[in-house]
Amino acid sequence: MSQPNVLLLMTDQHRGDAAGCYGNPVLETPYIDWLASRGTLFTSAYSPSPSCIPARACLLTGMDPWNTGILGTGNGQGPMGVGFEHTLPGELSKAGYHTHGIGNLHFFPQRSLNGFHSTQLDEEGRGDPGFVSDYREWFEDNKTGDYDIVDHGLDWNSWIARPYHAPEFIHPTNWTVNESIRFLKRRDPSKPFFLKTSFTRPHSPYDALPYYFDLYMSKSLPRPYVGDWSAIHDVPADAVKPDAWRGKRSEEEIRRARAGYYGSISQIDHQIGRLMMFMRRTDLLRNTIVIFTSDHGDMLGDHHLWRKTYAYEGSARIPMIICLPESHEGSIRKHVDLPVTLQDIMPTLLDALGLDIPASVDGMSMMNLIRGNRTAWREYVHGEHSTCYSEEQEMQYVTDGKWKYIWFPRLGTEQLFHLSDDPEECRNLIEEPEHQAQKQIWQIRLMEILGSRNRGLVEEGELICQRGKPPIVSPKYNERLEKSGYKWM
Repeated sequence: MSQPNVLLLMTDQHRGDAAGCYGNPVLETPYIDWLASRGTLFTSAYSPSPSCIPARACLLTGMDPWNTGILGTGNGQGPMGVGFEHTLPGELSKAGYHTHGIGNLHFFPQRSLNGFHSTQLDEEGRGDPGFVSDYREWFEDNKTGDYDIVDHGLDWNSWIARPYHAPEFIHPTNWTVNESIRFLKRRDPSKPFFLKTSFTRPHSPYDALPYYFDLYMSKSLPRPYVGDWSAIHDVPADAVKPDAWRGKRSEEEIRRARAGYYGSISQIDHQIGRLMMFMRRTDLLRNTIVIFTSDHGDMLGDHHLWRKTYAYEGSARIPMIICLPESHEGSIRKHVDLPVTLQDIMPTLLDALGLDIPASVDGMSMMNLIRGNRTAWREYVHGEHSTCYSEEQEMQYVTDGKWKYIWFPRLGTEQLFHLSDDPEECRNLIEEPEHQAQKQIWQIRLMEILGSRNRGLVEEGELICQRGKPPIVSPKYNERLEKSGYKWM
């Protein structure tokens, strides 16, 4: 059989509990669930830096945030940029694949390829000077009246929700799959393909089509989790902002936000179904590796928090499903609860295709986990995010999917959650006497990671509060900037 094709399906801001196959009792995701039934579902998959740019840089390169040089957004972290020596599409292009990226890639400059042969972009309202996305051009050429993309009045990071204001065919979710099918029809048939289909939703605006929005407004939706520590984020002065990162909104507002979010996921699911059906009709699916994942989650009002960048499950835990070609289906493990992360996707694909894994890759191949083979595996994953909305939400975390330890460098405070007993993270155990040994285990693990950086985060066996100090910036960022020769700052 010829070398397998690769389809990477990626959503934006998709919580790890937001699919039927992940136990959500309300969400209807029949096609995602079908993928999970064919492949391996990872129940402890985490974002290494839960916001768009740093997470996607890790996926692109297989490297940890410290080595991509991007620890968040702002404060010297910069945009993704170029100059990576090895990227997933680049390695596949060198191996003879026809590579193409569609939708939300978050590159900068936006027309950079980072190893792809070509891209078609929908960039959520982002734009370099003079940049017009491919979706925007298509929208203007095909709209049926005098309306704009943002005429629904919703901001790109708002908790406000309402149904989509324009015809169904022109929604960016549908456009992304339309162009994916068009690529499959027009690709070089003499080569295997790597297609990244990257949706801009369910990231806000929560503007699901009326059918999907109404579907969830008519259901009983899960209410937000509110922990014994959550009152610190009940801040009315912050909550009033249309793009609030924290604050308590009314039950009805939260319900509408969740209906729009869930509706966006069901819409994506149906469009994935369109793509799958096309691939079955054209006999492409039989020899294609399919991966479904996201860059990070969305708090949706849990603990009075919105958006992302947090270590909590709603923000940091992501879906991850890997389906090998049909000829491999009988020899795979259906569920894996070991901790995995976005850096693992690149080495997994290269391993599955029999290609060399560059030494720059920090991630681990998940192929032995998928095949059910005995293998050494990491005990936990590490995640981090620099200051973004406020200094107090800068964080570092370590988790194995059963326990999670969080440190807030700008506050000098900590949290400890027993996820096995408390998956909603409602009980902070950091001061509980019976959990001090567990706390010390996780503190030491984090200090081992941060101490190796020699940036004053660890001294004499203690984590050092960074209040009032300059933000921590990885030297790798400027090294890559200088090496690339491209001046984007």
